[in-house]
Amino acid sequence: MASVSHYFLLVLIFLDSHAARPSCLPGCTCSEESFGRTLQCMSISLGKIPGNLPEEFKQVRIEHSSLFELSQGSFTNMSTLEYLWLNFNNVTVIHLGALENLSGLKELRLEGNKLRSVPWTAFHTTPLLRVLDLKHNMIDVLPELAFQFLVSLTYLDLSSNRLTVVSKSVFLNWPAYQKHQQTACGTKILSSMVLALHNNPWLCDCRLRGLVEFVKSISLPVILVNPYLMCRGPLSKAGQFFHETELNACMKPQISTPSANVTIQMGQNITLRCLAQGSPSPTIAWTYPMSRWRKFNVLTSSAAEGAAVSELVIPAAHLVDRGNYTCVASNSIGRSTSVISMHVQPAPHSPSSPAGGDAYVDLRIAKQTERGVLLEWFAVADSFEKWFILYIASDVALRKEVVHLGPGINTYVVDDLLPGTKYEACLSLGGQLPRQGQCVVFVTGRAHGTLDEREHLLHITVVLCAVLLSVPVGAYVWAVQAPCHCREWFLHYCPHRRKAPRCPRAAPQLRGDSYGDHTAVCEDGPGHRDPEKDEEKGGAGPQGGMVWACES
Repeated sequence: MASVSHYFLLVLIFLDSHAARPSCLPGCTCSEESFGRTLQCMSISLGKIPGNLPEEFKQVRIEHSSLFELSQGSFTNMSTLEYLWLNFNNVTVIHLGALENLSGLKELRLEGNKLRSVPWTAFHTTPLLRVLDLKHNMIDVLPELAFQFLVSLTYLDLSSNRLTVVSKSVFLNWPAYQKHQQTACGTKILSSMVLALHNNPWLCDCRLRGLVEFVKSISLPVILVNPYLMCRGPLSKAGQFFHETELNACMKPQISTPSANVTIQMGQNITLRCLAQGSPSPTIAWTYPMSRWRKFNVLTSSAAEGAAVSELVIPAAHLVDRGNYTCVASNSIGRSTSVISMHVQPAPHSPSSPAGGDAYVDLRIAKQTERGVLLEWFAVADSFEKWFILYIASDVALRKEVVHLGPGINTYVVDDLLPGTKYEACLSLGGQLPRQGQCVVFVTGRAHGTLDEREHLLHITVVLCAVLLSVPVGAYVWAVQAPCHCREWFLHYCPHRRKAPRCPRAAPQLRGDSYGDHTAVCEDGPGHRDPEKDEEKGGAGPQGGMVWACES
């Protein structure tokens, strides 16, 4: 009887102990190891750390489970947790308070995640941490005080990340490293300290000089997992090991130019050059007054290690191109500038030279408005009394406007555009043909809704016919919408006509006249015309009317 009672008591104790122990998480396994109770979650979809994990776990291992962040308070009431393995997940963010309450943590492994940065100050709550594994992430920067709270660390793995430049101060300021350095003159012998930095794209220029010297000086008890750290760049150092490369001290760029003053005639080509030397190798940019409107090719090449040559190619220089051209060389240490003054002289005029040959205009579509486009152009001429005409043509009904504009930068809104229509805008001098013209062509999409939806249907195609245009500044814009363009465009789009339409030259009033006095009259008005009758009349305007001053 006594034996039966004893057996019954043991059964009750066993059942009571298992009833008090919480069940494991669904999809996970729990086990008893020599160091304590373990939770393992492998290849399950979690997203984040499960809430209210039991305090009894000594090790938590969650791998291949699509974790994407460690949020604040993820490990509440887990002060006895010693081993946290979160390898091969998708962790991109560790929040600042994620490691709170982990005062007993000894090992943190985050291999194979997507971390770009680490909140290093979060480790002030883990003073006993000895192993930190961060290999195969995307970490690309280490602040100088990154390791200040890793006071007990003996193993740090930062291999296979994206580190390019790291200051040696990161390691010299590390309390654990300082502690190991003191063993050289002390009596206490500490355990080895293991460091892994290999398989990073190290950029071996002057900024890495300190780390290269640090790596060369490492000795026991500090151990590099792979002492053969390799340079990935620049090209002159690629493939070299740290222990065989020599790096120069950093230096602010120094610039030199062949000449600080250049004089050319209008229409000539010219190339401005500057040479910059520095460490690390400098980048070069150019600034000049007309950079917004005049885009020139820049050719940059490497002359030697730490030296770069930049060439600014200016084709067919114009009077507007005169001024100061500044070569700016920059690197991580500083920047330097050099100024080249370019003087452009007017080309000699001949009897056959066209009027307004010294004028310049640059026409472009600046932006799309609610119901149309905004045209913008910059114009410069030798006289403020000259005027120019803006032609706008399409294959729809006639429209004309006359607007007075001053010199410099001008804008004009082309609104109420029709869907499914091709438009062309050209600028020309006075009543002359737009020879050497610069035109922009834009096409509207076909409307499938209300007029308010037109702004979503505009597809702009820009056709630059020439860079330079003999167009004067300062006066009038005549905007016309018509079925066809000038002679070439007319013959292409209106093949049933043998001749391009002919309109009398518009004669704008003096600049002192009022806006309402500016008018323009054409031979052809709106309405339908018979093509055969038009041919008999010698090529009058096409169907729908043509308003374009194409012939003088």
